[in-house]
Amino acid sequence: MTQSHPRISKAVIPAAGLGTRFLPATKATPKEMLPVVDKPAIQYVVEEAVSAGLDDVLMITGRNKRPLEDHFDRNYELESALQKKGDAGRLAKVQASSDLATMHYVRQGDPRGLGHAVLCAAPHVGREPFAVLLGDDLIDPRDPLLARMVEVQEQRGGSVIALMEVAPEQIHLYGCAAVDPTQDADVVKVHDLVEKPAAADAPSNYAIIGRYVLDPHIFDILRKTEPGRGGEIQLTDALQQLAADEKVGGPVHGVVFKGRRYDTGDRGDYLRAIVRLACEREDLGPDFRTWLRSYVAEEM
Repeated sequence: MTQSHPRISKAVIPAAGLGTRFLPATKATPKEMLPVVDKPAIQYVVEEAVSAGLDDVLMITGRNKRPLEDHFDRNYELESALQKKGDAGRLAKVQASSDLATMHYVRQGDPRGLGHAVLCAAPHVGREPFAVLLGDDLIDPRDPLLARMVEVQEQRGGSVIALMEVAPEQIHLYGCAAVDPTQDADVVKVHDLVEKPAAADAPSNYAIIGRYVLDPHIFDILRKTEPGRGGEIQLTDALQQLAADEKVGGPVHGVVFKGRRYDTGDRGDYLRAIVRLACEREDLGPDFRTWLRSYVAEEM
């Protein structure tokens, strides 16, 4: 019989990065607040956590990230103005972000890498398994990756990471996993991890993408993890230790994702995400697709 493990309720979203790839837009605006159609990117991520049953959300922030807190807080002046206008549609949209989840915030302070950002969550998370969602990765809500990862963790224990097959020439951009198959087609056993390897050194073409469900023993390892690639404390290095010794915090499994993902940390993919999501909207799609076809035909 499959063993049952504690229910996960907490999600951690590291959001302390500087967003240098989007300068000058991110000089005074957090990159997580850049709009994807008409919602900031970070709201899609929080909605994903909530849809997977994780309604206790801790955001790891830094200096100049106050707009993130404001977005998920109430704006009584704006709500009052919309109510007086009788604009129920926009009022509902404004209130939706403040009613999404129980939000918490902690500052990272020094930008010492993803591993250090996750470690900042330790006092809030305690000794429970928890999820980590990176704000640069948007997962289409029709492809419930995080819910599947939570399911695998509750069944198998340990930690679960999201994997995606990429072309060999792209693997140097990602952490990479060495894996063995399991009886589930979309689940693999991870026995080694390498951060951004050269194509010739990569153990597979399975790249780690920005979703994790982690055993709390990861905190014990992160406290002892020395800075790695880029002089930062790498989460991949700590996960590699978990994968190498199951006795520490259980096994590490990977869920192989084949759905729709948008990397909003890349300018090109950010634009593609906006176009695709706008095309699929009932209120925007028909007119936008007509214009887009006309524009492409003219340019060709």
